[in-house]
Amino acid sequence: MAGKTVTRADLCEAVYQQVGLSRTESAQLVEAVLSEIADCLASGETVKLSSFGSFVVREKGQRVGRNPKTGEEVPIAPRRVMVFKPSSILKNRINGRTGGEGDDD
Repeated sequence: MAGKTVTRADLCEAVYQQVGLSRTESAQLVEAVLSEIADCLASGETVKLSSFGSFVVREKGQRVGRNPKTGEEVPIAPRRVMVFKPSSILKNRINGRTGGEGDDD
């Protein structure tokens, strides 16, 4: 499965196969979950999914950047960025280890 990108359609199909909802209901469920996560993040909330990880919105202040071609300094406006912090359980799973020792971020 290395190199494959999982799409919304793939998630909908997985819900359909594993939960037994209709394809339409599966798609609506996936869309509802993703929409709720996006709404929470847009309002600045942290989304924590136990045993998976946390989506956190951070504020980045204004700073000076540099155009790599010309070397000219360019101001970069303040903005909000989203970061994902995987839980220790997910990190272990990705690295082929079992168990959930450590904290559950």
